[in-house]
Amino acid sequence: MRADRSRQTEIMDDFDLQGPELKKTLDDLDRVNKWLGGNKITLDGIDRIFSSACFAQPVNILDVGCGNGSILKEVAQMGRRKGIAMQLKGIDANPHAVEIAKENCTEFPEITFETQNIFTETFANQRPDIILCTLTLHHFEDNEIKVLMQRFSDMCIMGIVVNDLQRSRLAYLLFQLFCAVFIRNEIAREDGLTSIQKAFRRGELKEFGRGLQVRKQKISWKWAFRYQWILWK
Repeated sequence: MRADRSRQTEIMDDFDLQGPELKKTLDDLDRVNKWLGGNKITLDGIDRIFSSACFAQPVNILDVGCGNGSILKEVAQMGRRKGIAMQLKGIDANPHAVEIAKENCTEFPEITFETQNIFTETFANQRPDIILCTLTLHHFEDNEIKVLMQRFSDMCIMGIVVNDLQRSRLAYLLFQLFCAVFIRNEIAREDGLTSIQKAFRRGELKEFGRGLQVRKQKISWKWAFRYQWILWK
């Protein structure tokens, strides 16, 4: 495993990817994420922000890089269980993914989806209570991540939850074995391995968080080879 982050482009970064191929790939990646407990890391992060802040309802949560919308579906279910009214919005740069997400969440009127470029003023002018960034940050170059984290911290009211991968030789080898048994989708296999090479070490996340106007932040290692990075405003 290389010492620095890979700059290789993932197949899913092609916004022309669409149709059954895109839907199957999103479903497979979502299934892997659930099997390996990844969604729980994001939900736990939201809980931790709730427990340390006073807030008015409804809570406005923005999911950056929403994919097929599965994370927001689980957030909506959590809100219903806890009796917390929520207004949830998922954004993605791929309009075809946004359409899939809309179809996936028809039973959740509290969730909306939009195609947005997160480097535009339209995005920056939003004021969500919480920003979620699950398996999205690693798609960007280091200089872009610094810009995005500054933008996220300026925008949000309560905090940010980043859930992303650890760059590790062991993680790479174990994912190869996992794919050999459970994943037949070539795009999901290739992008999963590329994602690990584009993922983070703890020190890199600390550097991205340096100088942000937040009250506190915490980076925790989670199974399977994930980092949960919570920033409280």
